[in-house]
Amino acid sequence: MLLPESGVRVWLYAPPTDMRKSFDGLSALVRHKLIEDPTSGQLFVFINRRRTQLKVLYFEQGGYCLWSKRLEAGRFHFNAQG
Repeated sequence: MLLPESGVRVWLYAPPTDMRKSFDGLSALVRHKLIEDPTSGQLFVFINRRRTQLKVLYFEQGGYCLWSKRLEAGRFHFNAQG
């Protein structure tokens, strides 16, 4: 399980995301839609239209990390108004 360090910001990109995107596509969304630096060490969370899969993009020393989770049943729930 991914446990972010204390003080790490977690960004949720709420619009549905094409889960075929990988490092370059997701980092482009961070740069152009969230207007953030994808190499900042923050966590960027993306979710698909059906809310059954998510990806987390993270940059640590040396390169990008990408975590993915797909639910076998149910959906992810979030409050995008936060």
